Amino acid sequence: MTIQYELELIGTFFFAISGARTKPEKEQDWFAASFIGFITAIGGGSLRDILLGSYPLVWIGDINFLYAILAGIVFANIFFNFLFRLHRALLVFDTLGISFFTIVGTEKAQSLGVQPEIAAIMGMFTAVMGGVIRDTLTNEIPVIFRKEVYASACLSGAVCYLVFDHFQIDRTPNFLLSAALIAVIRYLAVKYKLALPSYGRKKTQP
Repeated sequence: MTIQYELELIGTFFFAISGARTKPEKEQDWFAASFIGFITAIGGGSLRDILLGSYPLVWIGDINFLYAILAGIVFANIFFNFLFRLHRALLVFDTLGISFFTIVGTEKAQSLGVQPEIAAIMGMFTAVMGGVIRDTLTNEIPVIFRKEVYASACLSGAVCYLVFDHFQIDRTPNFLLSAALIAVIRYLAVKYKLALPSYGRKKTQP
């Protein structure tokens, strides 16, 4: 079992928690919570594989991912109230999740022979699209549509990985450095409330 595989399972576990712990306006049952947790965990990777024509999907081809999701859903239920108060801690888990998932997705796309630009986009999709689906299902504004650095941090890390790979940097340090770049950008963005410039701002009338 490789470090990358273990990290992918851990990221799946935490993404399942972030989905299942989402507090909707009305109380939800086990099925609803499990469905949201499941979609959050597999949404990005499944979308990537469908777009790239890679079958079977990761969670279908490896039952361990399903077990990781189920473990996350059960964990979230047992510690639901405790986790809901730990917004900052779960933000850290989410940041680590998107950091590793971005690079995993970029590698997967690259292994299928797509252009580097497409590989970077697929890496970003892997990390953020599960959260987009989760937020849409729970009637929240997806994080990538809020005024904060999120998807762009993932894209930066994916580009960093591809540049290092082009210069033949060893895979393990490349993986860790590129993932760390995403985590650092995300951390600084949250801490200092950094955001990208506004697009198409209306000019106020004099």
